[in-house]
Amino acid sequence: MSHALSPRRFLPLLIAILFAVLIAHPALAQTAPAAPADPAQGVGGALDRALGDLGSNQGGDAPLALSLQILIIMGLLSILPGILLMMTSFTRIIIVLAVLRQALGLQQTPPNQVLVGLALFLSLFVMSPTISKINQQAIQPYSDGQINATQMIKAGGAPLHDFMIKQTRNKDITMFAGMAKSGPYASTADVPYAVLLPAFVTSELKTAFQIGFLIFLPFIIIDLVVATVLMSLGMMMLSPTIISLPFKLLLFVLVDGWALTMGSLANSFVS
Repeated sequence: MSHALSPRRFLPLLIAILFAVLIAHPALAQTAPAAPADPAQGVGGALDRALGDLGSNQGGDAPLALSLQILIIMGLLSILPGILLMMTSFTRIIIVLAVLRQALGLQQTPPNQVLVGLALFLSLFVMSPTISKINQQAIQPYSDGQINATQMIKAGGAPLHDFMIKQTRNKDITMFAGMAKSGPYASTADVPYAVLLPAFVTSELKTAFQIGFLIFLPFIIIDLVVATVLMSLGMMMLSPTIISLPFKLLLFVLVDGWALTMGSLANSFVS
């Protein structure tokens, strides 16, 4: 029976994964070994265990100094939002929603806060199977003391790697692998994050603009029809945008555009 995933258990895994990706060799180990943290102490205890295990694996039996741990945590927290957004479905969703707003001819409606909120919650919906796998394969065994921090990082990164590799085009992976002078790879699991991350973002941008182009087409047709009618009536001084906006909104409401867009975005991700 799987346990519920809570932010208190998920935060140490996120920080540990980012630590492994961005920092290859931690330095300045403390000479005196630190006391083992109690798992019941929550996020602080789990984080201390993770950083302590990483320090002992890299620099002998001595864990990282407390001041260095705090410095690493503060540095990771500053880039955590950007890293997480680039490794999930958020990029594609927010671009498509922004293109949809532009196609409707609405400059600030819905406002940016609403679009970001929609993108975040839809990203959580799309990423929920991956998050559940991370919880079952990494967080729960680590919380139960069955694996150490290094094994948790490896087990927790595998579901996220699988999600990203399914959304990435082979052509983009080949391009960045050639630039990095890496590969060929025996399997998709062997693709390193240094190659997979830029390839994944490039594929997401291309897919988002392809979807945006398809969304733009019906609204462009409405603009052309309205502009042609106004020209034929001699109303050249009247802006076609003012006349076409209510028709575009009416069309979008009649076809239940929001539900169609959100459902299509969720289905666009390969499971």
